[in-house]
Amino acid sequence: MNVLPRTHALSPSPQGGPGGPPCLTTARDVFARSADEHAAAARQREEAAREVCRACPVRLPCRRHALAERIVHGVRGGLTPDERRSLLADT
Repeated sequence: MNVLPRTHALSPSPQGGPGGPPCLTTARDVFARSADEHAAAARQREEAAREVCRACPVRLPCRRHALAERIVHGVRGGLTPDERRSLLADT
């Protein structure tokens, strides 16, 4: 189980633009679930995170990193942990 912070894969990248990838500069709280978060709140938070990812210039490298490193927490590259598990199970 690998739990690297988003900054590990993305901060050196020049593709993030002036402020860096949106997940590092805005609305960071939508990318990770808190321990006491209810399922309905988690779905809303994940959808908000996915919306940020949709316009991100490093979405695909982020997604590839999350899949390659088998990162199990948080929305990464527009995919939830469950979506990543499903994709990895199919390979």
